[in-house]
Amino acid sequence: YIHVVDLDGALTGKTINLNIIEEIVKKLNIKIEVGGGIRSLKNLQNYIDIGVDKAIVGSAAVKDKEFLGQACNKFKNQIALGLDAKNGFIAVSGWKEETKLKALDFIFSVNNYDLSRIIYTDIDRDGTKTSPNLYETIKVAEISKAPVIISGGVSTIKDIENIKKIKNKNIEGVIIGKAIYDGDIDLKQLSEFLNA
Repeated sequence: YIHVVDLDGALTGKTINLNIIEEIVKKLNIKIEVGGGIRSLKNLQNYIDIGVDKAIVGSAAVKDKEFLGQACNKFKNQIALGLDAKNGFIAVSGWKEETKLKALDFIFSVNNYDLSRIIYTDIDRDGTKTSPNLYETIKVAEISKAPVIISGGVSTIKDIENIKKIKNKNIEGVIIGKAIYDGDIDLKQLSEFLNA
């Protein structure tokens, strides 16, 4: 998957970069998951209509579980729950607003929803290249009925090796961003490592 976040959308609650994301979908023969600003069924429909495979709902899901339930029912196996957490507590609206809601408690409350996956981002690690917060993510994977994606802090292939050693089969993957952009992880090398 290519993991795309519309940062303008995350801050405004609108699908600001829909046209650019549509270009990415059309030009690449790879699955795309998109998040950022998806706060209505119409936004979701727009992304599904352009060929996005998974739509990530975060702030809107946390603020309105009924919306999350409707989204899961309408778009089967296409809704990912994006949970951004700091010290175990969820943050919303592009990380500008911290809540008093524990990520684990929220997962328990939506565990029967038909989620395709949960993307768990440790805000303190995201973009820092200081290694992922495996301890918290493993706790999430232990209670979640949906597969879990690790997000935030990946710095080297060694981090990927450590993730592959985790015994919890509910951890589906990991998001790598800054380490690729900065050249710390080479995509060809990563592909060879994952396919070895």
